[in-house]
Amino acid sequence: MRNLHRIAGAAGLAAMLATTACTTDPQTGQRSISKAAIGGIGGALGGYLLGDLVGGRHDRTEKILGAGIGAVAGAGIGAYMDAQERKLREETAGSGVDVIRDGDNLVLRMPSGITFATDSSAVQTQFQPTLNDVSSVLAQYPKTYIDVYGHTDSDGADAYNQSLSERRAQAVADYLTTHGVQSARIATRGFGETQPIASNATAEGKASNRRVEIKIAPVTEADVRA
Repeated sequence: MRNLHRIAGAAGLAAMLATTACTTDPQTGQRSISKAAIGGIGGALGGYLLGDLVGGRHDRTEKILGAGIGAVAGAGIGAYMDAQERKLREETAGSGVDVIRDGDNLVLRMPSGITFATDSSAVQTQFQPTLNDVSSVLAQYPKTYIDVYGHTDSDGADAYNQSLSERRAQAVADYLTTHGVQSARIATRGFGETQPIASNATAEGKASNRRVEIKIAPVTEADVRA
């Protein structure tokens, strides 16, 4: 049953963490998961988000430097990512995109229901304005690596799902590069159906698992010196 019990248990843990660790912005009233809880959720459901960059940090840094992109000074990393997070939240508000903060990294989680039609890797027309806004923010904050991850639910053959996830990740990456984001910053990876964040036993869970994520990590002075 494709590890249903393991997946359901992980999904339950994530739901519990999300429920017990929400915070409310006193000015906007917006509820979000606290930074402390993100680590627990990532460990349960999305450890790949906490790992190294696609292609390895060393190779990615060489591309960044080759494109003339600098690094963020150590003391300024937090403020740089804070400003980018605020802008991304503003631009994606009400779009269905989740903005998740994990330490100095950001993750944009985009359900495929708003980004892609069923069995398609073409970005839906109605989502393009939101992706335009995301591209604009990423272009304004160039001192970051960008990983684009594609995921599917468990319906269909493994090989087909893997290919679909790769094509969707590449479609989003291509869209970013054609809207002002330097390609040297971007790498893609498809995970197929191997990284569910909910149970594939329900329609709602499958909808959650069909997604594209953008991980944004700062280019630091330590990276440049390595």
